Amino acid sequence: MATYLKSFTKSKEAEAIFCLTFDEWSNFLERINDPKLGYASKDSKELVRHWVSYRGQTLSRTVRGMMYYRQALDLQCFLEKAEDKAIFSGYRTIEKSDAHKKIFDYSQALTDLKFTYVVSCQVYGQQKKASDARERSCANNILNLMLTYPSLRIAYIDEREEKVNEKTEKVYYSVLVKGGDKLDEEIYRIKLPGPPTDIGEGKPENQNHAIIFTRGEALQTIDMNQDNYFEEAFKMRNVLEEFQKRRRKRRRPTILGLREHIFTGSVSSLAWFMSNQETSFVTIGQRVLANPLRVRFHYGHPDIFDRLFHITRGGISKSSKVFLFHLKSRPHKSVCKQGSLTLVCIGFNSTLRGGLVTHHEYIQVGKGRDVGMNQISLFEAKVANGNGEQTLSRDVYRLGRQFDFYRMLSFYYTTVGFYFSSMVTVLTVYIFLYGRVYMVLSGLEKSIIRSPNIDQSKALEEALASQSLFQIGILLVLPMIMEIGLERGFRQAIGDFIIMHLQLASVFFTFQLGTKAHYYGRTILHGGSKYRATGRGFVVFHAKFADNYRRYSRSHFVKALELFILLIVYEAYGHSYRSSNLYLFITWSMWFLVASWLFAPFVFNPSGFDWQKTVDDWTDWKRWMGNRGGIGIPPDKSWESWWDGEQEHMKNTTVRGRLLEMLLACRFLIYQYGIVYHLDIAHGSRNILVSFLF
Repeated sequence: MATYLKSFTKSKEAEAIFCLTFDEWSNFLERINDPKLGYASKDSKELVRHWVSYRGQTLSRTVRGMMYYRQALDLQCFLEKAEDKAIFSGYRTIEKSDAHKKIFDYSQALTDLKFTYVVSCQVYGQQKKASDARERSCANNILNLMLTYPSLRIAYIDEREEKVNEKTEKVYYSVLVKGGDKLDEEIYRIKLPGPPTDIGEGKPENQNHAIIFTRGEALQTIDMNQDNYFEEAFKMRNVLEEFQKRRRKRRRPTILGLREHIFTGSVSSLAWFMSNQETSFVTIGQRVLANPLRVRFHYGHPDIFDRLFHITRGGISKSSKVFLFHLKSRPHKSVCKQGSLTLVCIGFNSTLRGGLVTHHEYIQVGKGRDVGMNQISLFEAKVANGNGEQTLSRDVYRLGRQFDFYRMLSFYYTTVGFYFSSMVTVLTVYIFLYGRVYMVLSGLEKSIIRSPNIDQSKALEEALASQSLFQIGILLVLPMIMEIGLERGFRQAIGDFIIMHLQLASVFFTFQLGTKAHYYGRTILHGGSKYRATGRGFVVFHAKFADNYRRYSRSHFVKALELFILLIVYEAYGHSYRSSNLYLFITWSMWFLVASWLFAPFVFNPSGFDWQKTVDDWTDWKRWMGNRGGIGIPPDKSWESWWDGEQEHMKNTTVRGRLLEMLLACRFLIYQYGIVYHLDIAHGSRNILVSFLF
């Protein structure tokens, strides 16, 4: 064991994990080296693998957490049925005692009736048959989970070649297996009409094919980056009783929303920002959405569904080849993928069909969030894409038509309105700067400022200057401050708020504003959002410069350089005759936006200022720029392939999308107008037609 531990601790992954969980690692070493606990006879490799898995966002951690429900049911059944003598003997002794064997068998049988955990893993069948060692290892790990937890079931798609009418054809089955004496024992096998991806998208079909294997009246959806706690598992009986409580118009709830506990806040400063933001949304945010606004829907996992209500209304995932809405967090964050309509629309459909969604905070489920800059940006891109598709969907239209005026406004701002406002904020910056540059280049601003009437606007300037102090987003973080204040005290809330700003939280959130605006606007113009896998690594890692450029070039860098040029032109041609102090109050936030969009990916990049990594990044960048593209060349290998992928949306867009892109590109004629005017080619004419002189 000592040899393996010594080799394991030398790896980079282990070093990073130890930095985050040093105390837990010390306790782990103390346990396995204690001869009284009997760890010496066990496989050290497996012990370390389990220890590491339980500290990442892994399937092993999720399964262990969900199995606390079974342990809680066992213990509750034992306490209710056992006599005082058996209770005093202890729960762990009843399995070994012949006198209490009947109680043990009864509790096990009752627990099996009340609880089953189904993991939908489409590729499990392929992994079992794969020749690749990594794929086979994944299948063996899933098999070990089934053998460890008897209540665990795995649902997967099995692809076979069978003879149909004397012809060999591929046949697809939906299969449910469990762990047993014969390793994975098959329970059910249901023939499918064809490949699931031909009917709908992969993610919703992965849920739809597994829901038929569930039993009972309540169904809880859990993502693979979640966890559970033993003390919270005892509250499940109380939560399920909420289905029997009638509320508005004597209706019973159809979706019970639960609170989430974010356990990744200590990984990095960005993870802490996201943790605080997420915590405020899953508590005070969803609480207000549910009551009194009545516009809480389904935000992904871990909500509990009335299974009978939803399985008779299309299931918990809509897999039509039109939209995919997968809700994730913050004001109705919905992740979309062209092809299906899933999680967020389940809340929409439940409301449209007379259902009721409630929110309960006396129980919580663990949740892992993205911890690195690139992971978070990919997630925000998915969310913005989803809201763009959601804006164009029929479900939002129907809800808007059926809600009363005040509920409709609440629904608007907590769904697509939040992202529409973000896009309008960025567009306002563009319109303001291009308008001011036009006035400067044409000489209109000079004549306006020198006008004697301008001295009468000092009161307006002071009002606008004071207003600009509140335009840094203080009101947007107010819910977070209030929630931290309620739970840990307002002194702690103010302290966290100050520390977040010292750690450049304002730079981070300003950068994410650009992500929301870019991807939401592109989806509105061209549609066709796509799924972006964010990954759930153990720790943050250094991103190469080429990776950052590929990811943020069109969404941030190009836009920031354009705004930078506008600010420079405005400063150069208007500074000599400007005497108003309003200029500083208006433009400082724009300079801040430009700096955030240009430098945030490098400021928050681990080891971003390490000289050796900088040299390696430069070498990788030159290699990427020099490689030629072509068929089969991925974007991360060639600049040409990446550029073709970035322009893919223009090939698939509609005529309306192309016309709007051309109209937006006409803004660059302002530069032509300024060049012609200041060269005096038009002899002092300020007509807009001057822009067409070449």
